[in-house]
Amino acid sequence: MTRIYSRNQPKSIVAATLACSLLTFLMAAGMQQSTAAVPRAEHSPLVNENIPPMPAELAIRLDRYLDAREAEPFGWSPTGQLLITTRFGDTDQLHLVEQPAGARRQISFLREPVSRGAFSPDPARHALFYLVDADGAGQTQIYYQRLADDVHAGAARPEDGARLLTDGKSRNGDAIWSNAGREIAFFSTARDGSSVDVDVVDPDSGALPRLVVSGEGGAWYPLDWSPDDRKLLVLKYMTRRDAAVYVVELATGQKHELDPAPAKGGIVAARFSRDGQGVYLISDRDGEFAQLRYVNLFTGEKAVVSGHGPWDVEAMALSRDGHYLAYVTNEAASSKLNLVDLKAHQDLTPPRLPAAGLISSLAFDAESRRLAFGLAATRVPRDAYVLDVAANKLEAWTHSETGPVDPEKFVQPRLAEFPTFDRSGARAREIPIYVYEPQKPGPHPVLIVIHGGPHAQFRPSFEPWIQFVVNELGFAVIAPNVRGASGYGKDYLAQGSGNAREDAVKDLGALLVWLSGQGGFDAKHVIISGDGYGGYLAMAALANFGERLRGGVDFAGITDFIRHAGQSSPASAGDRRAEFGDDHDPDVRAYLRRISPLTNADRIDRPLLIVHGLHDSEVPVADSQELINQLRRHGSQVWYLQANDEGHEFRRKADRDAYYAAFAEFLATMK
Repeated sequence: MTRIYSRNQPKSIVAATLACSLLTFLMAAGMQQSTAAVPRAEHSPLVNENIPPMPAELAIRLDRYLDAREAEPFGWSPTGQLLITTRFGDTDQLHLVEQPAGARRQISFLREPVSRGAFSPDPARHALFYLVDADGAGQTQIYYQRLADDVHAGAARPEDGARLLTDGKSRNGDAIWSNAGREIAFFSTARDGSSVDVDVVDPDSGALPRLVVSGEGGAWYPLDWSPDDRKLLVLKYMTRRDAAVYVVELATGQKHELDPAPAKGGIVAARFSRDGQGVYLISDRDGEFAQLRYVNLFTGEKAVVSGHGPWDVEAMALSRDGHYLAYVTNEAASSKLNLVDLKAHQDLTPPRLPAAGLISSLAFDAESRRLAFGLAATRVPRDAYVLDVAANKLEAWTHSETGPVDPEKFVQPRLAEFPTFDRSGARAREIPIYVYEPQKPGPHPVLIVIHGGPHAQFRPSFEPWIQFVVNELGFAVIAPNVRGASGYGKDYLAQGSGNAREDAVKDLGALLVWLSGQGGFDAKHVIISGDGYGGYLAMAALANFGERLRGGVDFAGITDFIRHAGQSSPASAGDRRAEFGDDHDPDVRAYLRRISPLTNADRIDRPLLIVHGLHDSEVPVADSQELINQLRRHGSQVWYLQANDEGHEFRRKADRDAYYAAFAEFLATMK
């Protein structure tokens, strides 16, 4: 589900839907369409085919939910200001916050959203970098910007504008400042357009980035600088299940693997200890779940820091003085904040969070006194929180708006399970789902929401769109974590891979059977939706279980697995082949062709809304357009929305508004 970041502005939902006012659309069972007869309107940057205008009253109700806003912390300035991203216009931009509930002062003013930023640790620089991906095309660039010397006094203004550090055409990211704050390490494909290298640049020197690790035998990503800035900790990435960490001597280029072993595993994160003697590492190599371990660089001695619970460690942060280690665990899809006093060798007990939800973006300040993080929950927009470690006091530094909708009316989902077609050991396998139900008695029409990935997990968070569907349209929303989802161990993660891909589709079939036996749901009025890989699952369900479904919504779904593998960059091809199978193998190729939605287009006869961004580098827009043409030739009803200034996700509010308006109107016609 695409996250919603709203803004205070003229009602863009109404504007977007009124732009469709010249369209006409007749929804009738069995109606035949030809491509030539499809109503089409282009109102830059949106292309709209077959989508009728939304009634003004429904548009106003939807806009109330989409007026919500969120904030995400990116870290601290050397002088103690919190760097956040939030949206006051159409896109997320950088702001500074001086104190709890302080004013948010904007310091980036771009047409494009800013995806990440960080201040130099050098207090004399008053400078930061940030990342921008133009039109979501995947060619992320790094910009460097100095601020006025009196920024700490409240004048957060650019000194001389932002300067591009990268070449403007390659893919770059994972940028991290050296401890002295003079150099930035980042990954880049600039050398040959495809290999993922590690480069280092001094942004004040005027010199070009220099290559420090070449992308041989995998993709390489920087993780951390050693305390003396003479070494880099880098990740060698082969696949999600096969990665390794190396220590690179910057003076010589020599590198050696940290903790080599025959067993393969995934790496989530790694950080040098502040004495330079060891590395803290999050990996699932030694068990079903990702654990936080310490590895001594000189003796090889290892110790588990996070315990052995049945959950994944998903993030960590180390204070600059090495006193505190914070890490987050995913426990039953909610985040738990953990804090360790490394000097006292003691686990601390942080204050209780305002609500059970998702934690993101851990960052200690320069004095190692405060820990910032983002927190979002079902009724709480994502905001920046700061923990004073010594006082053990938690405060919200931002207070994002939920718009004119009372968040107390937001429905809390309940966790349930349904039996699927196979067994796990001696008992029937059960699949976890989250269920959002209207307050009024049922039976309710149902919207099934499938997460992308494949290795993602639906986790309850702040989702105004879901709340609109439940509270205003009267749908129950069902969000399953079918096999292949993360958060349930490596075995569950692997069960939907390779030639077992269709087992995840069978899970959806079992869900539809389960729904038919539940009194609170109207099993004759079920819509299925998904994005990316979830879009594939939605279309596969329509092809295989169409008689149990009313229609579907596909956001940039995979339509052709062979083409998907062939279009992958060298850095991601290995990962996709490990997940979907080696498309060079004739048998695998035949299997992938058989299960692809393009192959099964003639079996999809339910109405379908397809949404795509023109610059999508993950799933090219041409794939959706080819599927649409096939569906229409077979007489299927298809609505289509294309955003010409977006990629694999819609990051602009106006485009997301148009998407949700089309989605809402589609659901309204299906009831």
